[in-house]
Amino acid sequence: MRCSAKLTLMSILALSLVLPTAQGERIKDIADIAGVRENQLIGYGLVVGLAGTGDQTIMTPFTNQGLRNMLNQLGIVLPNNFNPMLRNLAGVMVTASLPAFAKPGQTIDVTVSSVGTARSLRGGLLLMTPLKGADGSVYAVAQGNLAVGGFGADTPDGSSVTVNIPSTGRIPNGATVERMVASPFAESQGLVFNLKRADFTTASRMVSAIESRFGAGSARALDATSVQVAAPMDIARRVTFVSEIEGLELDPDDAAARVVVNSRTGTVVIGRKVRVKAAAISHGSLTVTIAQDPVISQPGPLAGGTTVVVPRSQIEVTEEDSRMFLFEPGVELGDIVEAVNSVGAAPGDLVAILEALKQAGALSASLEVI
Repeated sequence: MRCSAKLTLMSILALSLVLPTAQGERIKDIADIAGVRENQLIGYGLVVGLAGTGDQTIMTPFTNQGLRNMLNQLGIVLPNNFNPMLRNLAGVMVTASLPAFAKPGQTIDVTVSSVGTARSLRGGLLLMTPLKGADGSVYAVAQGNLAVGGFGADTPDGSSVTVNIPSTGRIPNGATVERMVASPFAESQGLVFNLKRADFTTASRMVSAIESRFGAGSARALDATSVQVAAPMDIARRVTFVSEIEGLELDPDDAAARVVVNSRTGTVVIGRKVRVKAAAISHGSLTVTIAQDPVISQPGPLAGGTTVVVPRSQIEVTEEDSRMFLFEPGVELGDIVEAVNSVGAAPGDLVAILEALKQAGALSASLEVI
């Protein structure tokens, strides 16, 4: 088990060693234009046509309320004391992402999820559902047949089986855009590119790449994230201008030295810039094993006593052999991996060693546990 974990750790870290030190990336891949983004939409709707797997209307009164409201809009009035007790109906939340520059008449995908007691949405039909943005305005309308990846089955005796999640489905191209979101792309005097990872060096290199193509003064860095670019006001020329900027390549600066530990999976990732100052480490473990071996004590035939169970414990202490290894100043990632694996440390042991190095001030990197 330890050998397998050690090989896995070596494989993960070896990938970092073979990567090139610098690699040109397009501005399109490392930065976004301010104001050009997706917008989240949400709405409440009803799914009908379910095969008895819908909401239990007694436990989900909002489903009945939604049905009443919809029927009232269609000219059908139900008595106030009437409970339809339908099992082929489910109240759902409908969500979607409205892309930037989406125009009325275009379609987008929607995700439909049950909010009540419905066991499955398989075979259901989503009725017309308005989708609203954060400002409360309707930007799209969704309707259509659901595609559900999961399914479930049960029997009268209570046995059941479920595969994946049958209470969530999708409708490809299930919503029609009704309103366009205003974008500052066409009206703003200039454009601002926001780096996906803030870095002063990368922002400076981005300015240099743009100025080398469009001339001095065409771009300036606002901070570690934003670069402002002077753009033409004519919309057609502006689109061509942005296309050329997105195709420019530059070498982003390396990320700060960082060690990331996933406490749930035991994964440890060490950045290429991690360095260790002079330090000596001894790694080992002490194992204490306590075993109970009860003994039955039975008196003689004429002793007049009773039979009792006498506990007997066996304690065994085992200490693994450990070796001390020395880190010279400026040790790099490859040396750390080789030294730690030379003493047979598993990923969990590696975390303890790194934490000790950090506490001793010998680890020149930030240690993050996620």
